[in-house]
Amino acid sequence: MRKPWNSTFRYWLATALILFMLAALWFVRELIGPLVIGALIAFVLNPSVNMLHRSTRLSKSTVVTLGLLITLALLIGLGAILSPALVTESQVLSTDFQEILSDVQVFVAEPLIFLGRQIDLQRVLPDFSNLVTEGIATIPENAFHLLEATSRNLIWALVILATTYYLLRDWEHLRDWVFNQVPKAEQPDMRRLYKQLKGIWLGYFRGNLLLMLIVGVVFTIAWLAIGLPGAVILGVIAGLLTIIPDLGPAIAAVLAMVVALVEGSNFLPLTNLVFALLVLGVYLVLINIKSIWIRPRIFGRSVHMHAGVVFVAIMAAVILQGVLGAIVVIPLLASVGVLFRYAYRRLTDQDPFD
Repeated sequence: MRKPWNSTFRYWLATALILFMLAALWFVRELIGPLVIGALIAFVLNPSVNMLHRSTRLSKSTVVTLGLLITLALLIGLGAILSPALVTESQVLSTDFQEILSDVQVFVAEPLIFLGRQIDLQRVLPDFSNLVTEGIATIPENAFHLLEATSRNLIWALVILATTYYLLRDWEHLRDWVFNQVPKAEQPDMRRLYKQLKGIWLGYFRGNLLLMLIVGVVFTIAWLAIGLPGAVILGVIAGLLTIIPDLGPAIAAVLAMVVALVEGSNFLPLTNLVFALLVLGVYLVLINIKSIWIRPRIFGRSVHMHAGVVFVAIMAAVILQGVLGAIVVIPLLASVGVLFRYAYRRLTDQDPFD
């Protein structure tokens, strides 16, 4: 009969394994982000895949594979359709930018009279033509770095795609395997914990959908009210990009300002530059209302957290961990709270699900 390990050896071995796992996580830390993104995408798509699996009676593997192939085909087709339009719009934007640059140069060339004193703007402001020339001169130097970054992002995109595919296809098997590693006496508790954690993440994503709807409607109304061309499309873009905290709405605002600067207002008697500044002001007002009041309340109710904690957590995550941290920080904190409460009640001999 094999002799059991003594307690001291078990503790040392457990400590060594934990340290080894932490070192491995540190070594592959750059891989964590793409894996988390793939897991989030799989979590969002899983209900749709299950519905198709039940309604079509096809195997889940077949549904996921067909969905992946159709999605890739649609993306390739969309890229082929939009490429000519993007090239044309880029040329138009380049022409408009050159005209704006010429207007700025003419404005700077004339002295400014302020309080009876003449100010030479050419001495205060930089030479914009030289800045553009220097920027063009550095294009060959930066081309290699751009190619390197593009290749790296393509590899991460493939990792995200593979993670999403395999989690959608084999999630039930992976979940059951994890449950089977737990002692049988503890498996009912683990399954109840799993349901609670799943409810938190589902509630968080439902809150995101509600926030996207609110932001899309409000920005559409605001852009229509000031006569911004393409107001509906820009409002929809603002709503969709709200899933990316702070950065997404900022991208939508930049697009709106570019449209305002190039096209101007449909009915307000303002210059394009003044109208673009108006668009920026409207965005700043609305985005602060969303960030300070609306988003914390929606997410707080979705995961049962205080709105103030939600606001501080998102701001801290944006500063410390970037966009991905801001996306997952709220459900992650709520999940940690559930696990902590369970562990505390078990340690104090209380009912963990009371």
